Amino acid sequence: MPHVSVTIAGRQYRMACDEGQEEHLIRLAHDIDGRISQLRVAFGEIGDQRLVVMAAITIADELAEARVRIRALESDIESQRDARASAIARIEAGEEEVARTIDAVAERIERLVAELAPKERGTVGMG
Repeated sequence: MPHVSVTIAGRQYRMACDEGQEEHLIRLAHDIDGRISQLRVAFGEIGDQRLVVMAAITIADELAEARVRIRALESDIESQRDARASAIARIEAGEEEVARTIDAVAERIERLVAELAPKERGTVGMG
């Protein structure tokens, strides 16, 4: 298991991670360090522990908001799927109706042709 050294709030930490996750862990630590630095600028030297807790709460809040947005998007996707399924059903029903109409028209044309065919044969021989 690989190990990575990261610096957060001026302190270095050696952390283990899964193979291939080293850069991801470094980026996460850099993000946390940046947040702590921003809080330090905004609130001054109020203590490292308080700054870390504030950064953690900020990140947790963003995560909670992201989860709410994800649930809303998932709900929207489900609604879109339902609407799509309904639209497909309407289209299929329309296609079936068109097919039935075409069949009925074709049958009527065939009947008319059958009715006209004997008359035409009879008139052709008289001329």
